[in-house]
Amino acid sequence: MNPELLKMLNAINAKKVEAKQLVLENKMEEAKTAKAELEALQNKFDIAKDLFDEQEGAQQQKVANQVQKVKVDDSKKGLNAFVNLLKSAVTRNPVNEDDLKVYNMMTEGDPDAQGLSDGGLTVPKDIRTQVKELRRAKDALEPLVNVEPVTTLSGSRNIEVNADQVPFDNVEEAAQFPDVDTPKFKNIAYKVLKKGGILKVTRELLQDSAENILGYLRKWIAQKARVTRNFLILAELDKSFGGSKVKELETFDDFKDIFNVDLDPAIALSSGVLTNQDGFNWLDKQKDSDGKYILQPNPVNATQKLLFGRYPVTVVSNKVLKSGIEGTAEAPTAHKYPFYMGDFKEAITIFDRETLSIEFSTEAGDLWGKDLTGAKVRERLDIKTVDEEAVIKGEVTVTV
Repeated sequence: MNPELLKMLNAINAKKVEAKQLVLENKMEEAKTAKAELEALQNKFDIAKDLFDEQEGAQQQKVANQVQKVKVDDSKKGLNAFVNLLKSAVTRNPVNEDDLKVYNMMTEGDPDAQGLSDGGLTVPKDIRTQVKELRRAKDALEPLVNVEPVTTLSGSRNIEVNADQVPFDNVEEAAQFPDVDTPKFKNIAYKVLKKGGILKVTRELLQDSAENILGYLRKWIAQKARVTRNFLILAELDKSFGGSKVKELETFDDFKDIFNVDLDPAIALSSGVLTNQDGFNWLDKQKDSDGKYILQPNPVNATQKLLFGRYPVTVVSNKVLKSGIEGTAEAPTAHKYPFYMGDFKEAITIFDRETLSIEFSTEAGDLWGKDLTGAKVRERLDIKTVDEEAVIKGEVTVTV
């Protein structure tokens, strides 16, 4: 607090004590005078505090603006440095030492900051964060599952296996404590794999502003990363919960059996439903015996619906999650709509290296003749099923 305000506050407290003492001594006239002086001190303090607070607020805002300007300037320097290094990779021109210094500061602490074994430049952390935000939009399945950042190319995790729980035994006074069952674990090993592709861009793009270049790359990388993760997640779901494990769903009691009996109660509490457009369209039209629709709107999320008023339904495009067919594609006799039910975060984990790298070339394939530049983008991740009882797949067969 401002020293002047603190001095006034102390005077107010002292005057309060004085007035109370005068009342106790039954000196009412002197107490009235003290009360009037107290009110005058309080008014003076209130006015002074408003003025000092306004002055301090202006000073704090000035400092905040200066800090923000430094952040913006540093961000712009880093952006330009990264793009300049990319351009150097294309043109084969010498790297500017100042750009390299700024870039190294941006990638400090990154295991791949000093260069990747397969070449290229590590994308700075702030840009990787923007890519992550973009790839988790639209038909993205990644938010449904568990994502664990890792810093090593391989490793393992000990996961406790669901087992029958045994209670403690009674222990008499001074008696020996009995042994109890220890938790059972299974080892989940991961090995980060390299994923990537080549984006062909015109040389004119690389002559554009740093913001436009990075904006273009961010969107493209995010789109490919999203598609890659969707493919991996659906492939893992099908591998672990598909095939002979798929349950035929004929009535809504079959849906209830899955949540009430087949899934562990602890899993069912945090479970949801994943389906495609076909499955959601079928589900959204179903009514109970009273003529009410089975799906209910989520009161806290107007864009989402709940199965039985409890389980959130996630819908993805038919292009992302395809329906099965009986017969042939040209003449199907029935369609099979997929429904994954359970806790996907408990079921599947993505071990994400969280490293993006970009390498440019003008010489690969037909790039040179068309005046194009190839941007080779790499990222590293692995995906594993952690709990094989956390999700159950069902199918509804609809005859054509």
